[in-house]
Amino acid sequence: MTSTAPLLLWFRQDLRIADNPALRHAMDSERPVLPLFILDDKTPGAWAPGGASRWWLHHSLAALSARIDELGGTLLLRRGKAEEVLPQVIEESGAEAITWNRCYEPFAVARDKRLKSELKDGGIEVSSHNAALLHEPWTIETGQGGPYKVYTPFWKALKAKEVPEPYPDARKVDFAKAPKGDSLEDWDLPPTKPDWAGGLRDTWTPGEAGAKQRLSDFLEERIGDYGRARDYPGESGTSGLSPHLHWGEIGPRQVWQAVLHHVDRKGRGETAAWKFLSELGWREFSHHLLYHWPELPETSWKENFQGFPWNDDEKALRAWQRGRTGYPIVDAGMRELYATGWMHNRVRMITGSFLVKDLLIAWQQGEAWFWDTLVDADLANNAAGWQWIAGSGADAAPFFRIFNPVTQSKRFDPKGTYLRKWIPELAELPDAHIHEPWAAPQEVL
Repeated sequence: MTSTAPLLLWFRQDLRIADNPALRHAMDSERPVLPLFILDDKTPGAWAPGGASRWWLHHSLAALSARIDELGGTLLLRRGKAEEVLPQVIEESGAEAITWNRCYEPFAVARDKRLKSELKDGGIEVSSHNAALLHEPWTIETGQGGPYKVYTPFWKALKAKEVPEPYPDARKVDFAKAPKGDSLEDWDLPPTKPDWAGGLRDTWTPGEAGAKQRLSDFLEERIGDYGRARDYPGESGTSGLSPHLHWGEIGPRQVWQAVLHHVDRKGRGETAAWKFLSELGWREFSHHLLYHWPELPETSWKENFQGFPWNDDEKALRAWQRGRTGYPIVDAGMRELYATGWMHNRVRMITGSFLVKDLLIAWQQGEAWFWDTLVDADLANNAAGWQWIAGSGADAAPFFRIFNPVTQSKRFDPKGTYLRKWIPELAELPDAHIHEPWAAPQEVL
């Protein structure tokens, strides 16, 4: 006989209804489902969401709450340490089971392991699932049985594994009555004094519907030229799915299969499609590294970098953060970041290289700034990306690779389209001088 006691569905970085394994498990259990989200910024070792992420989270939760309302339920919101909040909700609701989708940050792994043990000891049925990755980090191993340290062989191994089709959308869910919860507005997640999020509002639509629309637009309008256009920041050549993937508003299985089905339907574009899917592969590799080397966000992966004599130059760091270094492509990228909560991937490499290789400021300083200002701030991607830029991470290329800001600008923004958008001070300069205005003749200046 099926129990009438509720099952807690604990949402975390899986803020969607479609292709949600924990929700599927909850529905299959035939118990009344109580959806719950905990704003847990108190767990020891946790990287609390930065400013841009908090803005995104607010709107994503509002969208998820509205969707659950449509299905006949209520999203219960609580704030606090998860290990304290969950027992309270279990007692109030009479729940006898809980399910969630796994997170892979070191503090989350440790917390969830403790929770599983404590809840099971208390007679609560616990299950966890994979909604965030194509494959679990421990399921892809080298021939010797250990984790991969280089991306290319990891990508080959990943491609060799079958990616299952996503679950169909949930149409009917039996929801439990929710106890009293917090008001989303009371969490004060978006900025108010000052409200610096105008550019974010103009650029993004957080939530599951926004994620699906962005994927659809990318497949219909841009994926065919992705292999070329992805390198040119003045063009709209990328998918912009990264924040949606981070918060789980869309899952990687959904993206992977949608891309392959699109190619099959069109009968062309396979090369560009696999180039795009390799970016999902890099995301998987980043989580693979974080899972096997949990110190990745704080410590140089290559031990010989741990004693590097970085510059402690607050003035230079501030100029970089504000987009006032004097190097146009660097400043354009940093201003795009602050205005929209996002930066084009090639420009991320250029701005990161400038901070680490030219200013000799520690990569952790750049990582911290991106964590606060990116709407797609993801611990695995951010740490792996910065270590790659610094030359201290899992990369086969030599550590002394430098992205020259002038030559990169000339090659990938030849007409200065991107520079003129984000640096209006230079908008009137001709193409020949906009990339290095300090070299322009006085009569041009």
